[in-house]
Amino acid sequence: MLRSQTQSRFKTWLMPWQGIDGWLLILPAALTVLGGMMIRSTELTRAVTEWWQHWLIGGIGLAVALLIACWRYEKLLDWHWVTYGITNVSLIVVLIIGTTVNGAQSWITLGGFNIQPSEFAKLGLIITLAAILHKHSAATIPDVMRVLAIAAVPWFLVFIQPDLGSSLVFGAITLSMLYWANANPGWLLLLVSPLVSVILFSAYFHGWIAWAAITIFIAWRTLPWRLYGVGGTLVMNLVAGELGHIVWGLLKTYQKNRLISFFNPEIDPQGSGYHIIQSRIAIGAGQLWGRGLNQGTQTQLHFIPEQHTDFIFSAIGEELGFAGCVFVLIAFWIICLRLVMIATRAKDDFGSLLAIGFLSLIVFQVTINIGMTIGLAPVTGIPLPWLSYGRSALLKNFLALGLIESVANHRPRKRY
Repeated sequence: MLRSQTQSRFKTWLMPWQGIDGWLLILPAALTVLGGMMIRSTELTRAVTEWWQHWLIGGIGLAVALLIACWRYEKLLDWHWVTYGITNVSLIVVLIIGTTVNGAQSWITLGGFNIQPSEFAKLGLIITLAAILHKHSAATIPDVMRVLAIAAVPWFLVFIQPDLGSSLVFGAITLSMLYWANANPGWLLLLVSPLVSVILFSAYFHGWIAWAAITIFIAWRTLPWRLYGVGGTLVMNLVAGELGHIVWGLLKTYQKNRLISFFNPEIDPQGSGYHIIQSRIAIGAGQLWGRGLNQGTQTQLHFIPEQHTDFIFSAIGEELGFAGCVFVLIAFWIICLRLVMIATRAKDDFGSLLAIGFLSLIVFQVTINIGMTIGLAPVTGIPLPWLSYGRSALLKNFLALGLIESVANHRPRKRY
């Protein structure tokens, strides 16, 4: 009898969370624990000890996520413009009084803590776009242009900090949410085409001609007023190609060096290519099972700068080997799969779009971060979710996780 009463009380206590996705809590928590272990490994022979803060913020974030999961996410629909306003104001404030670190004025120092508004702005953009696209889909060009105009403001404020990595994340979030809101895929490709033209126009002109032909064909098939659409597409890509020289001049020296070293790190092995070369050495040295926790020579001798943040995956590769890397990739794959399932089963478009926005953030950041550690992507300041050290990024990820769990928790349940 006593056992039955205990079980009944336990079920009653868990009632507010009965609809949440367990895997979507367990795996991020596991990655956070692993992240703290690897951050500690990178700090063993240094005076700094920040790994415990990773676990502390992760614990706080997990608790807040559970609280948010009980709260009805639909209430944000009435506050999305307030969210948008706070997002932009915080980005303006950091431009005025922000602290500059590694060439970017991206942090506000409060009480001894550095807060990075651009991280929380990613979540603010997801909420804003989800609310707007919930009310009006992106099935028409005016709808798409309205969304782009709204996203352009925080994107620009982040870009001029300058924080190229976060601005790329903003673009990935916007395009993914537009696609989920029924925007024509051809239109989205045309939106990306100027960026491709910037790269190809000067580097490989024959490739640019082929790319221009592809975009013209897409414009002819997908845009209304075909002649105007084709002409506008051609002009847009020509202008983008010419502006490539100007954009290149606007980049900071360290950003230029990162892009150059991506194509050939050996050009400057002691400078801009150093991160990529040492990271690949560390990951390769791990082989199948790794050198052992706290035993990696590249990690313990600090051959890789910023290893506890942007290059944490190289520490995992060296000390936990191929097996550790596979575990991390499988964990992210399951997280993304659960986000897709929640998006497809949400009770409304708002919840579905919230899940897709967070999915695009995770996919993009994981792809770019891991890609840059193995030389498949340029070095940018994009952290690996739940693993890299970064209090603002970690807390933001758990806040977003709480919102998605709220979507899962309040979806229609099957009754038998």
